[in-house]
Amino acid sequence: MTGMVLAQADHLTRAQLLADDPWWLILLKAVVILLIGPIMTIFLIVWERKAVGRMQNRPGPNRVGPGGYLQSLADAIKLPFKEQIIPDTADRKVYFLAPVIAVVPSLIALSAIPFGPEVSIFGHRTVLQLVDLPVGVLVILACSSVGVYGIVLAGWSSGSPYPLLGGLRSAAQVISYEIAMGLSIVGVVLYAQSLSTGDIVAAQSHGWYFYLLLPSFVIYLISMVGETNRAPFDLPEAESELVGGFHTEYSSMKFAMFFLAEYVNMVIVSAFATTLFLGGWMFPFVGLDSPLNQGWLPLIWFGVKLFALLFGFIWLRGTLPRFRYDQFMKLGWKVLVPVNLLWIVVITAIRAIRNSGGLTTAQILVGGGIVIVVAIAIAMLVPEKKVPPDTDSVPITGGGYPLPPLDLKVPPVPDRSAARKKRPRAVRSGEPAQVGSSDGNV
Repeated sequence: MTGMVLAQADHLTRAQLLADDPWWLILLKAVVILLIGPIMTIFLIVWERKAVGRMQNRPGPNRVGPGGYLQSLADAIKLPFKEQIIPDTADRKVYFLAPVIAVVPSLIALSAIPFGPEVSIFGHRTVLQLVDLPVGVLVILACSSVGVYGIVLAGWSSGSPYPLLGGLRSAAQVISYEIAMGLSIVGVVLYAQSLSTGDIVAAQSHGWYFYLLLPSFVIYLISMVGETNRAPFDLPEAESELVGGFHTEYSSMKFAMFFLAEYVNMVIVSAFATTLFLGGWMFPFVGLDSPLNQGWLPLIWFGVKLFALLFGFIWLRGTLPRFRYDQFMKLGWKVLVPVNLLWIVVITAIRAIRNSGGLTTAQILVGGGIVIVVAIAIAMLVPEKKVPPDTDSVPITGGGYPLPPLDLKVPPVPDRSAARKKRPRAVRSGEPAQVGSSDGNV
């Protein structure tokens, strides 16, 4: 009887292990998760400034601490003590509440991320995760999208037109790219057949989804950059157009909270991408029973994948210029969303064919490749539509700027002195003209 109980205890699920956690272990996990955001923010700011400085052939911060690596810590100490300036036209209650709304959901979302497998903490069996909900994916999506309300409210409550424009841009941006991000996760859910983040990681033991669902992975990467308002999609800030964006009228600690929310959101979407597409905490090309996927080692593999994605944010900021707003919205609504919907239809068809037992995966891939090649060949053979010439068009150069004709002749300047002499004397002298007949009668 004792052996049966021990065997059942050895096969507890993640949810059962988490439900068996004592209160002190739950409190310990909650404190660690809340500290991940601020600590990662302090590190990421220095890392980003150093990396971008290296890309631009300059040193970056090099004054505070050895090599300048304590610059973010100095900023974190300085900002709370700076003078707080509140506009007279601000709605004070909403003005104070907006930074809190932007930060708190970001810190909560990490609670559903599985950072590792089963471990022993002070002799108690548990997993490196705070909660494993059946709808963990939806919880993370909800937390990452609620933060935009803080940005919108900050722009509206500041009582200034420029923050308001930044807040409205952010609302349109999140609506556009949240849809694309949600659709990119549908393929993962169809393959894993679960909305639990722990089950999604376990389902990738036979193959990571970043190559099995490559279009979904690419669309998610683009969407997570737009979701976090990072370059080249940092339209809500747009310093050159909107002074500073939605946080123009903020200072002191409230200004720091918006930066904290931005970098914590970067950590969340990167950890979420690691969980959904990169196998989570698993080491590549080995099974779950491998020693590399046991104990505390998987926490290192998760961190490596996380920092690789975070470096992608920094690389994009140092490489690409900011998009125009029309280009940004066109990419979201006319490219990402339609491609995502088409890809979901393809995934559904493949799953239906495989479940029916009619074709193997290799046969489906070969058939799909043939269809794509035929479609490309037909598209190349179809003649292009001839556009009738526009007789009123202005010739342009390679730069795209209209130029006047090269044989343009400037008309001669008329002789104004000759025209002046022909005018009546009264008009020339400035005397008022007389109205009436020659005999003086009106």
